[in-house]
Amino acid sequence: MELELVARLEGHLETVWCVAWHPTENILASCGSDKTVRFWRQEGGRWVSFTTLEGEHARTIRCVAWSPDGKLLASASFDGKTNIWRKEDNGEYAVVGSLEGHENEVKACAWSISGQFLATCGRDKTVWIWAVPADDGEVEDYECAAVLTTHTQDVKTVCWHPTEDILASASYDDTINLFRCDDDEWECFATLKGHLSTVWSLAFNAAGSALVSSSEDRTIKVWHPGRSESTWTCTATLSGHHTRAVLAVDVCPLTGRIASAGADNAVTVFKHTAEGYVVVANRRQAHTQDINDIAWSPAGQVLATCGDDAVIQLWRIPGPGH
Repeated sequence: MELELVARLEGHLETVWCVAWHPTENILASCGSDKTVRFWRQEGGRWVSFTTLEGEHARTIRCVAWSPDGKLLASASFDGKTNIWRKEDNGEYAVVGSLEGHENEVKACAWSISGQFLATCGRDKTVWIWAVPADDGEVEDYECAAVLTTHTQDVKTVCWHPTEDILASASYDDTINLFRCDDDEWECFATLKGHLSTVWSLAFNAAGSALVSSSEDRTIKVWHPGRSESTWTCTATLSGHHTRAVLAVDVCPLTGRIASAGADNAVTVFKHTAEGYVVVANRRQAHTQDINDIAWSPAGQVLATCGDDAVIQLWRIPGPGH
């Protein structure tokens, strides 16, 4: 079954790196090499860009992430900074401060479900965990809770567990690390090995009982914890569906379906059955160039993708019940 194109969103001038749905409103945030963040929403049946945030980053913006309550947006940039944006009383978004510490490019940012922590990672092989002040405090009140140096290469992404303050990170060193806080000290309690090349993307399922990863090795892996919290096992490897690197994965919060996108310009959606994972929909040339990110909407009805072609596209699985 072929994915159905719902909308094509144009406005970025260069590569679009990341798309992030607002947790409670039908708003999509995007960022790109043009150093801007754009907000998109439906107006009169059409998707339009209604706000552009610019002038606050000196280089490519690689990642955007909403706080769990949707009041704050973090933007991570190759300029080494992570900016925190807040919607003011006049409806405009303003930077309330910047988090600095990485030696060079920041590759990703992510808020914990508790809202108490913000994680960033970068080319300097580190993961930083920032303690977020209560009551929307100023960025000056953000404190570095930990600098984690367990990866030996560029850290590509970070992803929080959906119900606990457990952080997963993925790297150019082909591994996935899991971190938690024990007696005020953040520690790596598990390292997941199995991919044969760079791990690009991570996503937990809604229950946090499975972690999905994608890699330069053209595979998607599904991991489950064993009897011991420190032993996660690869329970499925999805291969043969992408002809180049799988750059992004996401798990539908309602159905548990896995969506993947890659450097082959393709999007694939899988569901789990008694026989294993099967493809329920795909689109071979979803974009004209590499697809850098993919994200299910909170309601699980729409998939957003973005790519090197400077375009964002929205997709749905045709048919009833999708």
